Amino acid sequence: MTIYFWDKRRIPLAWLLLTRQPLRLFVALAGICFAGILMFMQLGFRDGLFDASVTVHKLFDADVVLISPRSMSSISMSGFPRRRLIQAMAHPDVVGITPVNWNFLLWRNPKNLSTRSILALGFEPNDLLLKDPQFTSKANTLTIKGRVLFDELSRDEFGPVPAWFRDGRVVETEVAGKRVRVSGLVSLGPSFGADGNILTSRETFLELLPGTPPGSIEIGLVRLRSDANKDNIVKALNLSLPTDVRVLTKKEFIEFEKNYWRSSTSIGFIFSLGAAMGFVVGCVIVYQILYSDVSDHLPEYATLMAMGYRLKTLLGVVAREGILLAIMGYLPAYGSAQLLYALVRNSTKLPVEMDLQRAILVFILILFMCMGSALVAMRRLADADPAEIF
Repeated sequence: MTIYFWDKRRIPLAWLLLTRQPLRLFVALAGICFAGILMFMQLGFRDGLFDASVTVHKLFDADVVLISPRSMSSISMSGFPRRRLIQAMAHPDVVGITPVNWNFLLWRNPKNLSTRSILALGFEPNDLLLKDPQFTSKANTLTIKGRVLFDELSRDEFGPVPAWFRDGRVVETEVAGKRVRVSGLVSLGPSFGADGNILTSRETFLELLPGTPPGSIEIGLVRLRSDANKDNIVKALNLSLPTDVRVLTKKEFIEFEKNYWRSSTSIGFIFSLGAAMGFVVGCVIVYQILYSDVSDHLPEYATLMAMGYRLKTLLGVVAREGILLAIMGYLPAYGSAQLLYALVRNSTKLPVEMDLQRAILVFILILFMCMGSALVAMRRLADADPAEIF
């Protein structure tokens, strides 16, 4: 009866072992928290890079996109004949098109007169470009030659343009050495490829970049009927149009840009490697803590084994220590990552945000890190001998 009662007692042995030495517990949690923050930041930067690279792409009012086969990414767009976009209108499911010029020009800061590269998009003001329903009224101001719409989310290095414009000041500056006036503000957002954006009419764009052939565009936006099958239309257009143009769905256009940063540059690999290094550092720290804990309490474990406790039960104690460390280390890492994400957004205006998928992924990595370290530390416990207590 006594043995039965003793076996059923709920003694938080794992918790008691962890809290017996508060300093060691603090060091372990600090190490896990550091590893978690490192993984959160590296994965956040990586995903933020991919999301930021398609900020403008997502805002286009289009179902299908035409680009040149020679285009590599948003920072290396090649032109193709505008007539290809007109030819696409022959398809019965196509209801509208928008030719777009895309290139980087030098913007002069109107305050300190410094110059910086900015992404310029040229389009016909009467055509649909962005999904924003308020954009049409702003685009109408571009019918006047020399007018541009400035992206208010651009980095501060381009000058206090949004503040000046809202104060009612006339904001004039130079783009590619030619005088322009800001006629309105839009919200697009910077990316790793472009720190800022401006929109203008194709007429103004061709004046700013006179070397561009009038019949050439970099992007062709195609809008389809609501009940149209996008994939079938893309296949049909790819077969009917010449090989000097490539037809993609909007989703494929977004993936086209992401794949460039993911596979054609070392940036994605670097951030993934940084997350992996954080995982390894956390494993080393947790293993050292758990191994030391098992070693220090080896006589106690041997005593329990001599009293009749099975090795499986004692191994479960070490496993619960790993779970407790994972939970207690994850929570401050999650909170710290949220604060750091906010700091990055405010400083760089990049879309680095916490999402459920990343939060779960990092927790699983931390849990695996702690449980893996506990599993390795258990080998020391398996060597415990009741004779060691004497």
